[in-house]
Amino acid sequence: MATDPKLRTGRMARGAITGLAVAQAGVAHLGHLVRRKPAPGEVDARQAEHEAELGRILFGALNQLKGTALKASQLLSMEASLLPEGVRRELARGFHQATPLNRALVHKVFRQEFSRDADDLFQRFDPQAFAAASLGQVHHAELHGGERVVVKVQYPGIAASIGSDMGLIRHLLQGLRLTSDLLPGHDIVDRIMTDIEHRLAEEVDYTHEAGQLQWFGEHARLADVVVPQPVLSHTTRRVLTMQAVDGLHLDAWLATQPGQAARNRAGQCLFDWFMHSVFGWHRLNADPHPGNFLFMPDGQLGVIDFGCTKPLSSAFTDRIARVWCIGLSEVAGGDSTPLRQAYVDLGLISPSLSDADFEQQLMPALAAIRTWQIEPFRQARFDFANRSAFPVLTAAHRQVLTRSLIAVPPELPYFDRAFLGISQLLKTLGAEVAPLTPWIHSSFKESRHV
Repeated sequence: MATDPKLRTGRMARGAITGLAVAQAGVAHLGHLVRRKPAPGEVDARQAEHEAELGRILFGALNQLKGTALKASQLLSMEASLLPEGVRRELARGFHQATPLNRALVHKVFRQEFSRDADDLFQRFDPQAFAAASLGQVHHAELHGGERVVVKVQYPGIAASIGSDMGLIRHLLQGLRLTSDLLPGHDIVDRIMTDIEHRLAEEVDYTHEAGQLQWFGEHARLADVVVPQPVLSHTTRRVLTMQAVDGLHLDAWLATQPGQAARNRAGQCLFDWFMHSVFGWHRLNADPHPGNFLFMPDGQLGVIDFGCTKPLSSAFTDRIARVWCIGLSEVAGGDSTPLRQAYVDLGLISPSLSDADFEQQLMPALAAIRTWQIEPFRQARFDFANRSAFPVLTAAHRQVLTRSLIAVPPELPYFDRAFLGISQLLKTLGAEVAPLTPWIHSSFKESRHV
């Protein structure tokens, strides 16, 4: 395997990267504006090309910064409320850019954390990482006594770079906002970046993740879900040791050609995990990346990464259920007041937004997203192989949202990202799922009597 090159650590060098990206984005946007006016059939294609160009500029800068900036690229790629599809598609390349540490640096981390080499701490430690991500990498090991474990080792210098990297990315995004019409207002950008910075601070503290493993292991009790528990004696802020889980990642499991019944069981388990997390336990594992799930030989599902979690208030989950159920019960031309009030309660729109603007501008702009959100709940059994793609908003609709949405509730980005991720996993599985859980079913019945 290749090893990670030396990071660009100088403040001036890293600042120059972001400054150049802002300048490139400005030139790209100016070129977009001065091109000949597109024919009616070319508008969407021209917009998609412009989004992709800005996405490549943004990703190019974050990829040069690496470390927490590359992790931020991954998180931003899932912020459907912040960035358009073309930009997010380019940023998603951050999921495939990680390269592992060399052996000497691995042992240096252990000496710093435990004052011992990994070979002394474990009965057996494989210095060759079997998985690498933007913040750390994972090794197979055995405890003294023979228990198999996996060990996550954080890259040196990651935690110390969060503040400076987030400052640079804020500058970069605000520069893009001023040189294009693709980003929402300053307050929304700043709030989402503050949220990402908070999430990164949690993710680089492996003792926090160990605590989340313990919490979910105690409270998130589903018959077919396995949550490995941490080995606290072998865990620090930069090293996390946990029980090994035998299973295959999604692509490898699908390569075994499981039957439809096995796919359905796995899909129902994934869907139930998400719905219980949101409406039952009120705590969300907000990083539903395929690499964070293991499909086990006995049909169980292993959930193995809890670096990004989020407590959800009952008020938030009740309002999300309310929005979904209003959509399920509404009729064409019906009263839009309940939906408008639901969005006000969520904090998305101002109470002063006029009824006319809500009905004539905001509802059409949101229509495709709302249809996608409630699509599975319209049937007693839903085949996710036929799940619609997440809608790509037109430039006009995105501008309406930019003007109308006053804020992003702090829990909403976590929820949206998790729901989108679970939906993509279920579509890849081609699973048929019974989606009307008690929370949605009961709220749906209540909404029909409003």
